[in-house]
Amino acid sequence: MKKALFFFLLCFGTFSTFAQNFGAQSSIKGRISGTVTDSIAKIPVEYASVSLYKDEQPAPVAGVVTETDGSFKLDGIAPGKYKLVISFIGYADKTKFIETTGAKPDLDLGNISVSANATSLNEVVVQANNGLVANKIDKIVYNVEKDVTAAGGSASDVLQKVPMVSVDINGNVSVRGDANVRILINGKPTGATSANVADVLKTIPADQIKNIEVVTSPSAKYDAEGSAGIINIITKQKNTSGISGSVSGGVGTRQNNLNANVNYNKNRFSLSANLGGNNGWPQDADFSSRQTIDNGTVNTLQTTDGENRVRRLGINGSITAGYEFNAFHNLRSTFRVNDGEWKSDGMSTNVFTDLNNAANNSSYTGETHSKNTWGGFDWNLDYTRKFKKEGHEFTFSSQWSHSKNTTDYVSLFSDFYPNQSANNDAKNNEYTLQLDYTLPVSEKLKLEAGGKTILRRISSNFVNMIPDADGDFIYDPVNSNLYDYDQDVFAGYAVGTITLPKDYTVMAGARIEQTNIKGDPTNALQTDIESFENKYTTFIPSVTLQKKLTDNASLKLSYTKRITRPSLNFLNPFINRSNIQAQTQGNPDLDPEISQTYELGYSTFSQKRTINLSVYYRHISGLIEGIATPLEDESGTITNYRNIGENNSFGMNFFGSVTLFKNLSLRGNFNAYTYKPNASGVFVDQQTQNDTYVQYSAFVSGNYNFKHDLVAEVLMIQNSRRRTLQGVNPAFNLMVFGVKKQFWNKTASIGLNITSPFRNGLEFKSESSGPGFTQQSSFNYPIRSFGLTFSYNFGKMSFSDAGKKGVNNDDLKQGGDQNQGGGMSPGQ
Repeated sequence: MKKALFFFLLCFGTFSTFAQNFGAQSSIKGRISGTVTDSIAKIPVEYASVSLYKDEQPAPVAGVVTETDGSFKLDGIAPGKYKLVISFIGYADKTKFIETTGAKPDLDLGNISVSANATSLNEVVVQANNGLVANKIDKIVYNVEKDVTAAGGSASDVLQKVPMVSVDINGNVSVRGDANVRILINGKPTGATSANVADVLKTIPADQIKNIEVVTSPSAKYDAEGSAGIINIITKQKNTSGISGSVSGGVGTRQNNLNANVNYNKNRFSLSANLGGNNGWPQDADFSSRQTIDNGTVNTLQTTDGENRVRRLGINGSITAGYEFNAFHNLRSTFRVNDGEWKSDGMSTNVFTDLNNAANNSSYTGETHSKNTWGGFDWNLDYTRKFKKEGHEFTFSSQWSHSKNTTDYVSLFSDFYPNQSANNDAKNNEYTLQLDYTLPVSEKLKLEAGGKTILRRISSNFVNMIPDADGDFIYDPVNSNLYDYDQDVFAGYAVGTITLPKDYTVMAGARIEQTNIKGDPTNALQTDIESFENKYTTFIPSVTLQKKLTDNASLKLSYTKRITRPSLNFLNPFINRSNIQAQTQGNPDLDPEISQTYELGYSTFSQKRTINLSVYYRHISGLIEGIATPLEDESGTITNYRNIGENNSFGMNFFGSVTLFKNLSLRGNFNAYTYKPNASGVFVDQQTQNDTYVQYSAFVSGNYNFKHDLVAEVLMIQNSRRRTLQGVNPAFNLMVFGVKKQFWNKTASIGLNITSPFRNGLEFKSESSGPGFTQQSSFNYPIRSFGLTFSYNFGKMSFSDAGKKGVNNDDLKQGGDQNQGGGMSPGQ
């Protein structure tokens, strides 16, 4: 608590010092803003040129291009009379004469309509259909707002349609086959993902999301965590004068969603609030398993058949306040909360066969009740100091993330096993301070530098209960434990971007991170978990070379190094016996994974087609996987997380889209890569998957725009089986249909989504083996669903990017956009 108090006193003390400079500005500077829209289609016009002229001077005193939502801001404008000129290819120039004063230095021009030239009208209409996927030099951006049937789904549903991203049936996310992904919200890490990322993503309504960025080759400015790269989820926030907002949601046979946004903007002050929830209907599934154990002392066979009912719900909310003191100083704070719950109730029939002694054979029933809850908050406080030169700025950012994850389970058996009950309370407090400085030396050279400190304080309080002589549960002091885990990360970086002759651009940088770790168990009766300390330094270089081939095509070569530190789920030494035959335990002694990726990419685009092709090689050392071993004196296995060795992977990714006709567009993504782990030390004998395996994920979708604002789409997803050192995880495939109708001048909509219309359930088969055991399992999960979605927007409709300030990862050099249309969310 003392560290938390010190953290916030430091933040507020820093800002108090900054505040002393606000009144010292020698002259008043203001802002001129507005939104440019097409006069006929009523849609934003992006990349339009906005120029500001003083009196009759021939050269403009300021100028910008409009954002993707058509908005623009001209900062640092002295009071006076001006001429504002808006121009864009295919449109007639728009001129407005304006005036600002010292009493009112800010001027919001609101919506500015521009008219298309008669000869260019058809081209403008085609452009309006584009924009679902933007392919930039450093990232892929999926614009969820332009996914016309995304309403009613969750973040997990939307991620299934993002290029290079795959999501399995349990909601686990991977990028190009690697599950070590860094998840950010508005450019910032969130404490919610320190628990179960898959469960958290399922509780975030898709209606809260503006777009999703996938960064596979991050520069040294980014945190080094996440070997697969970064997924940045940017939420919606409106940025227009007055009050605006939206209400959306969906009701279906699988899940229900409700989301509401309210925004208030007045002059330099902005305030926004968001609240959303996701509630899944109870889902019943059948399962079966077969496990053989032969470890020298135990030689058994167990078969299990049962049913399981799962329920899930979650709530997310945030409030953001910002104030721009003038064109050079602004302050912003966000408080985000989350809360979720996952419950499972199961019944099983079990047959135990002792292959050495038939007298020990037994049949028994099992009843298991488990509950996982999580919740917490993230509090961000950010200050930005801009200078007169465009792009020259300094940012101080701070964040406190608090999360709590609780796991409870009770297992009752009619025979053979003793009844069990346990509770695990895990807490994570994370304190972050960050400084970033950007200096555009010239039009061809930009320098960036900064530092970051992350202090993580994790505790795991495990309480084990055992039955007494009367069958009542009592506290077990031997197998209960309180474990404290501290992790401190100190980092600094420098990045340079330079434009060379012959259309070459180079971005190179380096980051160095010092990590200090300490683990401390408090139960002296438990001798298998010891205190430890560890320190290591990691050097993380990055370099990207881009060659512009034509105005519509480019070639990119990059090298990145990443580090994946194990999260709480991997570190927690609590033994989870909710599945008595397949127990799991974390490992606080884990080292991080280190990955190095080399990538060559080619991109080309036009109004009617987009192609992005990349090939890559990735080397991972310190590979973390779960290793199952037979229990010593029982029938069953326990899985521990270990650094098992390394993996070398070759892969390729292809994304393409094409507009075949005026109203029909197709898009697809295919990613394939190899998996061949090289186990080391004692894990060589544990390895049973010894070949080189090709794994893949793919999707294809078609979108058709009918008359009267009616849109229909079909989506098909296919993921191959996934290999591990000891086994195979199931494949996954899905088909989704959707239709959406907009009305009331596109301020409202209703839709229908259908998931898996031709198949009610999916069967998932897994198998694993190792010295002394083999096991197979089958899980039948209901997948067919129907859902109705709705949305309504009120107030002005100009959206702005909520992730532009603070610990913001949207900071790499931008290239040409490669856009295309269509999109849909899986059904309810």
